[in-house]
Amino acid sequence: MSTLRTLSNLLYRRPNLYLALLLIPPLTWFGAIYLGSLLNLLWQGFYTFDDFTMAVTPDLTLGNFAALFNPSNFDIILRTLGMAVAVSLASAVLAFPIAYYMARYTSGKTKAFFYIAVMMPMWASYIVKTYAWTLLLAKGGVAQWFVQQLHLDGLLQAVLAVPGVGGSTLSTSHLGRFLVFVYIWLPFMILPIQASLERLPPSLLQASADLGARPGQTFVQVILPLSIPGIAAGSIFTFSLTLGDFIVPQLVGPPGYFIGSMVYAQQGAIGNMPMAAAFTLVPIVLIAVYLAIVKRLGAFDAL
Repeated sequence: MSTLRTLSNLLYRRPNLYLALLLIPPLTWFGAIYLGSLLNLLWQGFYTFDDFTMAVTPDLTLGNFAALFNPSNFDIILRTLGMAVAVSLASAVLAFPIAYYMARYTSGKTKAFFYIAVMMPMWASYIVKTYAWTLLLAKGGVAQWFVQQLHLDGLLQAVLAVPGVGGSTLSTSHLGRFLVFVYIWLPFMILPIQASLERLPPSLLQASADLGARPGQTFVQVILPLSIPGIAAGSIFTFSLTLGDFIVPQLVGPPGYFIGSMVYAQQGAIGNMPMAAAFTLVPIVLIAVYLAIVKRLGAFDAL
């Protein structure tokens, strides 16, 4: 007991030592296992892959990273980046009204119901939801039935005929893939926006009304600017998750690689680990740039 008491007194007198003892185990794990394995993976991007023997040799080269700028590989990067940006923008547009209603007009059991309704899709298996969407968007599926009931068949065919949208049905088009991405990641956008709107002081809105601002002016000039950190925080999730996903691009939409599916194909099907490692660097760089942008919008303060 005296030893424990002495140790307790020592830690009480030296709080920095106590904090260091608490942080050393998780920081060691993070540095040695997480960052170590990540750096080891990126280092393999400098290795050489022999197309003839299908073997990886430790001969260092920059060819794998240079190959990222080949037209076919660069097209994959642009396609993935464009989808990530589009999903983030669409999620923000859809999430804001829901988050605004949750923050301003619900309380008690009603707010709890909305929280459960928003998070319930996250409780289901990700792969099961994706497979379910392939059936919903397939020819003769529920989505096509709704389109027919609304007499929008011609409009849908016109949209699917647009270059870049492509596909004879929603399940084989980029539009269908986009819809699945938005559905899956939408909760990750709703909750940060709702949290940022919850923190808006009612007195600020009352002051805007007292100064003669109409509700529309208050929304545009007060509420929307102050909710930008929440939108930026939510976009971190939607952007990064779309950027690295490889399941949805494989199951929904036209043939064509995304960054995640390219990494999976290079490492799993071909065994070209150096090229897979080189592709892994792309989302890391893109997300780092994106985080630097949204940090200026106050995204980290809203997390």
